[in-house]
Amino acid sequence: MPVENLKDLRDMWKRGTPTFGPFVGLNAPGICEILGHAGFDYCIIDLEHGAIDLETAENMVRGANAAGIAPIIRVAVNREELIGQALDLGAAGVHVPTISTAEEAQAAVWAAKFSPLGRRGVDPAVRAARYSADRAIFFEKANRETFVVTAIEGTEGIKNLPEILQVKGIDVLFVGPYDLSQSLGVIGQVRHPKVIEKIQEIITLSKKSGVVVGLYTDTPEIAREWAKQGILYCCLGIDSAILYNVCNNLVKQVHSETTTQQPKT
Repeated sequence: MPVENLKDLRDMWKRGTPTFGPFVGLNAPGICEILGHAGFDYCIIDLEHGAIDLETAENMVRGANAAGIAPIIRVAVNREELIGQALDLGAAGVHVPTISTAEEAQAAVWAAKFSPLGRRGVDPAVRAARYSADRAIFFEKANRETFVVTAIEGTEGIKNLPEILQVKGIDVLFVGPYDLSQSLGVIGQVRHPKVIEKIQEIITLSKKSGVVVGLYTDTPEIAREWAKQGILYCCLGIDSAILYNVCNNLVKQVHSETTTQQPKT
């Protein structure tokens, strides 16, 4: 559950303000704190591709809470128990991969919401409920504040998009461009015209339905470009790639300067 010092993403989206946050796959709670202090709006703790277990994920949520950044957990697959576990840890929202049909989207919403909006497992003593301190208000507050991100990552999901967008309870429709490029036969080419065309198609349909659109981007330039086209949940980079790029640039700079300063013989 979000705490008071977290940025209210929904309010930002209502104002048309794009929000930015990276995926986090390294199992280090301090990274979430660093990202918050750096000024990101949220971080996506990645239990699909990262090597993060639930205990570490819980501490990463704590780190995000401490730094005032919204912790979102991407679960490995669209399964009720995994979504429930992620939210019980106190995540502000859940990011569910590979949604291809309205039925799959509905299952994700049901798993994330308590009755009457869903069928999330009931436990008033989890961290999200402050270990029962919020027992009286927990279920209503969770239904009101917890948000659901559903990921469209292939052509089947795009084909079924009109039906998916009619599912109540979806806050963000996220586009995974790398998986989308694979399904379109241009694997890894996320700037290919086929991929760009499909993303723009998704933006148009989602806007008509009033659903926020999300997208993964590799660089600030690409993020700004898509934000201008209406992407409000803009995922910018992956922690390991960000760290690699910064370190690689440092190494190149120091070697370049060292080579330049060496005396000629």
